[in-house]
Amino acid sequence: MNAPLPSSARQSVLAADLAALPLIEKWVSFASVSRDSNLPLLDWTQARLEALGVECRRTYDDSGKKANLWATLPAENGETKLGGLVLSGHTDVVPVDGQPWDTDPFAAQVIGDKLYGRGVTDMKSYGATALMMVPELLKRKLKRPVHLAFSYDEEVGCIGVRRLIADMVEQGYKPAGCIVGEPTGMQVVIAHKGKHAYKTSVRGFEAHSSLTPLGVNAVEIACEFVAHLKTMHRRLVDQGPFDPIYDVPHTTIHTGVIAGGTALNIIPRDCDVTWEIRHHHMNSPVELFNEAKAFADSLVPAMQAVAAGTGISHKLNSVLPGFATDAGSEIAQLCFKCADVDAASGAGKVSFGTEAALFHQAGVPTIVCGPGHIAQAHQPNEWVTLDQLAWCERFMRRLADEICVN
Repeated sequence: MNAPLPSSARQSVLAADLAALPLIEKWVSFASVSRDSNLPLLDWTQARLEALGVECRRTYDDSGKKANLWATLPAENGETKLGGLVLSGHTDVVPVDGQPWDTDPFAAQVIGDKLYGRGVTDMKSYGATALMMVPELLKRKLKRPVHLAFSYDEEVGCIGVRRLIADMVEQGYKPAGCIVGEPTGMQVVIAHKGKHAYKTSVRGFEAHSSLTPLGVNAVEIACEFVAHLKTMHRRLVDQGPFDPIYDVPHTTIHTGVIAGGTALNIIPRDCDVTWEIRHHHMNSPVELFNEAKAFADSLVPAMQAVAAGTGISHKLNSVLPGFATDAGSEIAQLCFKCADVDAASGAGKVSFGTEAALFHQAGVPTIVCGPGHIAQAHQPNEWVTLDQLAWCERFMRRLADEICVN
């Protein structure tokens, strides 16, 4: 989804032109991989905000080693809870283990027209740019409150933001809109697909591999199931239904992990298949799952004819809802204006999931718009172009023009 730059963004950008660069570099220096604590990053960020007089709240995970940060900039009239705007991003990043980096992933480095480092695209540049804007927003005074929402554990299932949103609701905050800064190439994204993730477990019957008719091979049956999932996927690719605005216009079915068997000369008793459905609004994930389950059920009689204790079971591991915000909504129109894109052609839809769906589910109209492209996320030598960072800064300054008193 490499949307073309607007005319105002088509210019040579130097690192010295980027006011947010020092803050991006600082955020990247915190190795806040999801498996580790993000508290050092939050401590530094909260201290910076509180030094500016900004009120902050935290919600912690059960271990107390990770937290969300919610910071509120009040409106000029003192309002803090009603009608505000949320600028949201996650603080965690994916690991770098085993990846062939050419630079230190936790020391952001400008090389040519790109900034390299873990999280520069996904998604510390947006969070740091929002943080950079705080002094200007306070100085110019706000027509309505602005909230910064920085979460933990987005990369492992959008876990932390659920507690942040629950606290937001409990405390009586009722924002009028939210901008989640995941990498969209600064395109205004009004929808993304939902995801249902499953584990299908096949229980077979062990026997010596020379006596295959006496056993039930869990791996082979699992492979039959995976082949059926692929057949379903191909049908969706060929027949749709299609939504052409999405980067991948059809629903997808994907197998990620197969684990089973113990030794070559043992007919495997167990095999697990981890798979997912990423669906748009024209497909029901429940109906697709039921189709897959019906195929699995059709395999069971032959299995149980050999051994009564065999079977196939399914577990729903996780659900991330999709979301869709009307392109004519206040938050979408605001973002089109700030991104300097045409509302008729600038709206996008993406296949990857974000925390936007959870804000939207909580009744907060939400848009996804941030610098960089998802194709660079999670990769060795993760990078974002300097012009994308400059575009993000322009977006934030135009946003300030819209929401500030002066």
